[in-house]
Amino acid sequence: MKHYDLIVFDWDGTLMDSIGRILACLRHVASDLGLIEPPESALRDIIGMSLDQAMQTLFPDRPAPEYALLQQSYRDNYHRQAHVATPLYAGITELLSTLQQQNYQLAVATGKSRPGLNRSLQQTGLDQFFAYSRCADEAHSKPHPDMLQQLLSHSGIPASRALMIGDSVLDLQMANAAGVAAIGVSYGAHTREKLRTQNPKGIINEPLALLSLLQ
Repeated sequence: MKHYDLIVFDWDGTLMDSIGRILACLRHVASDLGLIEPPESALRDIIGMSLDQAMQTLFPDRPAPEYALLQQSYRDNYHRQAHVATPLYAGITELLSTLQQQNYQLAVATGKSRPGLNRSLQQTGLDQFFAYSRCADEAHSKPHPDMLQQLLSHSGIPASRALMIGDSVLDLQMANAAGVAAIGVSYGAHTREKLRTQNPKGIINEPLALLSLLQ
C-alpha cells in the first residue's frame, strides 16, 4: 500500500538543471545596478523564493522603487542567458512516467512565475505529468506553506498523504510548515548537510533513487 497519494516537486534544481543560469543572472543584477555581489551561498539560499522576496533578501535596505528595477534586471538577464543550457536532470522523464503509471498524483510548487513555469512545461514536455501546480505569483513565497496548502486543497488530499521533493532548505521548511513529509535532493542548490538540518524523510543523489525510497 502506498504511503502517499500526492507527490509535489520543486522545479529549479530538482527537475531542471537551471542553478547555473540563475546564479549567473543574479550576479549580473548586482553588476547592472552597481551593487556588491552577494556570496554564492547567499545566492543559492534564495533559489525558490518569489522574485520580489529574493531581491529584498539579497539586497536589503534599498529604496523601495529600486526593487522593481532589480526584478526587471533579473528578467532581462534571464532572457539574455538563454544560451546557458538548462536541461532536465538525467532520469526525470522516466521517473515522472513511472510515478504516473503507479497512480501517484503529481504536482509542482515553484518559485517561478506562472508564465515561466508554463513555458518550461511546454518546452520540456513535462506538462503531461502534472495535475496541479502553484507558482510564486499565485501564493506566498517559500518557505511559507501557502503553495502546499493550496495544492492540498485543490487535490483533496490530506497533508499526511502528500510528499514534497526539493533541492533547497526552503522546500523542506515549506513542507515542515504544512505538515507534509519531504525528501531532499542533493544535486541542486543545497548540500546534503544543509538539507539534513530540516529532518527530511530521506535525501537522494539522483532522481531515480526516489523510486527505491517510495518502495
